Amino acid sequence: MSDHYSILGTISGTSADGIDLAWIETDGRTVARFGPAETASYRPETKRRVLEAAARKGTGRDDWPEIAAAVTRDHAEAILGFLATHGLAPDAVVFHGQTVWHDPAKGETVQLGDPQSLATDLNVPVIGDVRLADMVAGGQGAPLVPVYHQALAKTLVGEDKEPLCFLNIGGVSNLTYIEGDKLLAFDIGPGNAFLDDWVRKHGAGDYDAGGAIAAKGTVDEDRLLAALTHPFLAEPGPKSLDRYSFSGEFAEGLGLEDGAATLLAFTAATIASAEKLLPRVPRLWLVCGGGRHNPVLMKALAKLLAGDVVSADDYRIDGDALEAQAMAFLGARLQAGLPTTFPGTTGVSQPVVGGKLFTPGT
Repeated sequence: MSDHYSILGTISGTSADGIDLAWIETDGRTVARFGPAETASYRPETKRRVLEAAARKGTGRDDWPEIAAAVTRDHAEAILGFLATHGLAPDAVVFHGQTVWHDPAKGETVQLGDPQSLATDLNVPVIGDVRLADMVAGGQGAPLVPVYHQALAKTLVGEDKEPLCFLNIGGVSNLTYIEGDKLLAFDIGPGNAFLDDWVRKHGAGDYDAGGAIAAKGTVDEDRLLAALTHPFLAEPGPKSLDRYSFSGEFAEGLGLEDGAATLLAFTAATIASAEKLLPRVPRLWLVCGGGRHNPVLMKALAKLLAGDVVSADDYRIDGDALEAQAMAFLGARLQAGLPTTFPGTTGVSQPVVGGKLFTPGT
């Protein structure tokens, strides 16, 4: 095999809103070619059970094997469909699995799914267990994407824009700070999770499309200020959190629109507070994940942050495919024997090569 690998990366985030798939060709240092990317849906029953399991915060584990089997089956269907549609034959597939629990303080992270079974179903080598080696070596097991952000910064953005931050706003928000070879990353706080939950609970849809609901509301400043005293926000990085480390209960009692406005303001304010934890003020913020599609949130960030705030798409970076591409990139780094996490990204004691290769039928 050449030192370039054709790899399909897959991931489903904490909100379980689908399985992201992305193909890249890479040597684990730079990306030679970006291939197709798409999102496949979980079966509704799988999504419901995943969200219920995550909401139990690590308790009630009896049904985890059943959910893992459903997650694996849904991934196999999505991957086979993707490969058939695009006529691709990968060197390997990276299977992140579905996170239902992440407790770095206790050295535990749980991604449901069976990489060995998936390798056999696909008849393709599968790279799984991508977080475990980092945690064994004393890391937080997250975030995993920074080393890929660094590759993108060098190839698509340019060093004249540094220091810069990649800001991912999914269920949780996290950042990667890049300045030369300096790499710092950490989870910031809740991203879209509270706003999505709030809108869903009020029967107003699955999420606040375009920020339209929040735009009509008024921020409750007292509640916002109280919520911003959460100790996690002031802790230096690297640090990581579970989707349920925070609670959105501080909005309870407000109307739909005011609650949405207050929760959106909380997401923006937590990101602004993270700026104070960085070595230097970033000149550029490249926003990835679903949050970049919310113009109300983007406007709030532009107001609060010192640097330019733009969608990663402005630099030809596919903000929807980025995390799945990153999984593929990590897979190539495992194949090439290159580290995937670092002291400045996860708090691990020394750089660690993460992931484990599962071959079909073994």
